[in-house]
Amino acid sequence: MAAQKIMICDDQIMIHETLGMYLENEGYEHISAMDGEEALQKFETEKPDLIILDIMMPKLSGTDVCRKLREKSRVPIIMLTAKGEEIDRILGLELGADDYIVKPFSAREVVARVKAVLRRLAMAKEHPQQVLRFDDLEININNYDVRVKGERVPFTPKEVEIFQLLASHPGKVYERETILSLVWGYDFYGDTRAVDTQIKRIRQKLPAEGTVNWSIKTVYGVGYKFEVSR
Repeated sequence: MAAQKIMICDDQIMIHETLGMYLENEGYEHISAMDGEEALQKFETEKPDLIILDIMMPKLSGTDVCRKLREKSRVPIIMLTAKGEEIDRILGLELGADDYIVKPFSAREVVARVKAVLRRLAMAKEHPQQVLRFDDLEININNYDVRVKGERVPFTPKEVEIFQLLASHPGKVYERETILSLVWGYDFYGDTRAVDTQIKRIRQKLPAEGTVNWSIKTVYGVGYKFEVSR
């Protein structure tokens, strides 16, 4: 079985050397990109299994790279962000990043996160989930496909995962922290605004409330739930 390929996108050579050594010790292959444009080029030619992506990069920022990748791929992305860059961190989550790590970090932590993201992806492939169907709505998490009245709705991967989570338990209220934990896989230390923004975008892509018999409801001060009218 071929080693999984990890692409490191950062403009600091030391990060490539350190992370590359740790990744190789864990049996991964790694490739490097020193700027945003090179990251996009190598994504096409190298087909990595996961991308470690710094937000601050020359030529094209990490958030721009993430945005362009999410237009055509669901490749797992772990974003690197400097300490205190909360806005960039939240933006990365909104764009569909699977995880983020704040600099300075330990190489062991990065490798642990890489393993966790790839493990979740492998488990999802091994255990396909059922397709959720309601009147005029179909959510297929297996291929990240959402259809309303038969028409495909262009959701990002994280939007599909949040929508599927809520719809899988109609009437159940999910706190924002719980959504972050279940969708991204660990505690995001209170960055709940990312959830609010994701919910807002999901709603904007769905039919107006009252035109279908299901909707995402806000439970003020708590979180959100998927509700089906009787």
